[in-house]
Amino acid sequence: MGILAVEPATQSSPPPGQDRPRPAPRRATPFHGPLLAFLMASGAFCASWAARGTFPFGDTGRAVNDQANQYVPFHRALWDLVHGRAAGDLLFTWHGGFGQQFLSDYHTYLGTPFSWLAVLVPRAHVDLAVFAITPVTMGTAAALMAVYLGKLHPGPWWQRGVLGAVYGLCGWALSDASYIPMWLWGLVALPLLGIAVEWCLEDRRWPGVALLVALAWFGNFYTAMMATMAACVLLAVRLVVLELTGAQRLRAVWRAGTAATTGILLTLPLLLPAFLASGAAQPTGAAAFDPVRIEAFLTGMLPGTHLWGGRPRLYVASLGLILAGSYLLNTGIARRTRLAWTGAALLVVLSFQFPPTQYVWHGLAVPNGNPYRETFVFSGMVVVIAWLSLAGRPRPRHLALTAALLVAATFALRHTDDFGGTTWPAVLGGGAVSLLALVLLALGDKHRLLAPVAAVLMVGVVFAESTAAAANADARRARERWAKPIATSGPSITNHFDAVRSVDGWPAYRTDSGGPQTSYNDGLALRAQGPQYYSSYLPEATYKALEPLGYGHKNDGRTLFGADNPVLDAIFSIGARAEPGPEKNSWTARTFPAPPLVTVRSAPYTSPNPPAGVYAHQEQVLGATVYQVPPVARGGSAAKQRYTARCTPGSEAFWYSPLLYGTLSFGGAERPLQDRMAGVLRLGEVPASGRVDVTVRTRTRGGTAGAHPVGCLDRAALATRVGRLTATGATRVRAGGHTIEATLPREASGTAVFAMTAVPGWQCSAPAKSFHGLVSLDIPQGTDKVSCTFTPKGLTPGLAGAALGLLALASVTVAGLRRRRTGA
Repeated sequence: MGILAVEPATQSSPPPGQDRPRPAPRRATPFHGPLLAFLMASGAFCASWAARGTFPFGDTGRAVNDQANQYVPFHRALWDLVHGRAAGDLLFTWHGGFGQQFLSDYHTYLGTPFSWLAVLVPRAHVDLAVFAITPVTMGTAAALMAVYLGKLHPGPWWQRGVLGAVYGLCGWALSDASYIPMWLWGLVALPLLGIAVEWCLEDRRWPGVALLVALAWFGNFYTAMMATMAACVLLAVRLVVLELTGAQRLRAVWRAGTAATTGILLTLPLLLPAFLASGAAQPTGAAAFDPVRIEAFLTGMLPGTHLWGGRPRLYVASLGLILAGSYLLNTGIARRTRLAWTGAALLVVLSFQFPPTQYVWHGLAVPNGNPYRETFVFSGMVVVIAWLSLAGRPRPRHLALTAALLVAATFALRHTDDFGGTTWPAVLGGGAVSLLALVLLALGDKHRLLAPVAAVLMVGVVFAESTAAAANADARRARERWAKPIATSGPSITNHFDAVRSVDGWPAYRTDSGGPQTSYNDGLALRAQGPQYYSSYLPEATYKALEPLGYGHKNDGRTLFGADNPVLDAIFSIGARAEPGPEKNSWTARTFPAPPLVTVRSAPYTSPNPPAGVYAHQEQVLGATVYQVPPVARGGSAAKQRYTARCTPGSEAFWYSPLLYGTLSFGGAERPLQDRMAGVLRLGEVPASGRVDVTVRTRTRGGTAGAHPVGCLDRAALATRVGRLTATGATRVRAGGHTIEATLPREASGTAVFAMTAVPGWQCSAPAKSFHGLVSLDIPQGTDKVSCTFTPKGLTPGLAGAALGLLALASVTVAGLRRRRTGA
């Protein structure tokens, strides 16, 4: 019978402290508990931001930090896709990185259903929708946890609601995921999969289990993977504590395994391309996992604690900690049940400190950033234990002992680095009110008026303590280098967008959004087509093509910046650029001649300049000599370096020093040097003397500008080359969502070079090859049209896998309906 086994017969409710299989048909869970959980979790988070006066409750036009600001452009790109304004489609985008895959970015950054809130508001207010995703997701996770707790053990709706909110407002959610919308989906996935586990144990709703797994993995596969592993732990514990036969246990495992496999198969059109794109992405320099010191690890469990940097945030509100701590002491609960849940929670939390199991939690990868990204699963288990403890009517003396141990632990850990903030108020104030509420609740059987008072206190203390913890996390996070507020709306952003749109000429030429950038993904945010792009999936092929040309980069090459350089503009068909205007918040734009996106190279070319330099590499791709690269004399000291070179007067000087960080001075003007992020910098016109004198004040130890940091551009030679490429290049270019087609001049021969990087997935009308990292193909004789189509690697087998999963789902569903009709 397997998947479609008959539901077990109804049994009476188990006596207190004893676990038995629960009946399948049971009254629907009231919505009051989930609603209370949703309102508490979302309300407390919003209240914390209102208290801090941060967007959208103050400081209008400012994002939380530049990490959060990475994701606003992705949501603006979704808005453009839905409203038909995008240059690209779900598979590919032309808005950034000179054309990049988009399907994996969609799955990773926009997979959560709540991302679609962004398409319901005007484009200028997408940042507000991105903010709303966080409290809505927290509230949904809290509501689902309230439902899941009710499936584990019956109990008052308001108690489930309060503890659901404790989960939704756990330390991981407030400190690690509140500014990364897609991670928060894992918070939803855990109780969602917990409900699926209960359906498997009840021997019912196999199609529903598969759909819940698919929903979890569609939202964000990274945290859903962690939630799925946690669900395996939940299933194992339930198999131990429930009174089941061996056959029932095997059937539950079979149902869970087959449903999970089917659910994941349904997500394969997104999951498989993302997996393959990750393998082709620019590698990161993530260090091996190094567990934090034990005192820092334990401090992360204290309520209201936000430790600096990549340390674990394991805490929940003091009410949850006190209840969970008293669980093992509650003899009213079966001993096997207490040991199983407590042992499972301990094994889970210990696995966070053990490198092999840490790698398993992260899909056998080394996290690039905070390595404790899975800690929400421990918070979920703590809340489950807290609920079982509360349902088992804990004794006041056990609660008092647990509260005292919490105070003692806080005192012992008070010297941990970065200890403070709201920890003591949460432990002493929140702990005292929580203990009072629980004691009043215990006395409520004899004095009925005490139960409502206890309810008000429990709701109030969780709300107030979590609000303070969220505000503290936001304030402390703001101290970190990457957390500076950045504009996501307002006059400057609107004017910048308008300037870009005013000179748009796609696909005749590209428009660069210019600088200074307001986000890593200005191309997506402003509908430009320059190089600016950030993605965890940015291909290694793109990095290897653009970095040698002098484009700045960050995050181990997964973030690309623009460069105001006429040679690069010519190579990538950039014919317009936005620039800051003379007045505050104003932007202007200019256009200039540029070759088409597809050019023809009829003869090989070798640059006469030093072959290892950035200027020679630009010339190799351009196909003409346009730079004078002079020898440079160096003087000064390590902190204040002086460089002198000689160039043709009237030419335009450029500078490239990816190893120096500091300040550069030339011609009386100063500009920042940001090592590899700076890229090629425009210095200005070479004076009549021909001397190019550059001073660099730097803090980089042992760093120099290299042998050939100066390149002097011959504008006339460049104009000649641009004219030649235009005359011999495509006469017409059509760019679709993930296609590009060019009409060439009659009798064109040689190599057609497309101004896009040779990333995996391009298939062209003739065999494609790499031209210095760009897509190219030999022009077939007698052909006046060439074209290329992008298909993400893994999409076709992913669709086949999804079809197989859909077939299994439909088959089981139909078989179940038939079985019910026949009464079998």
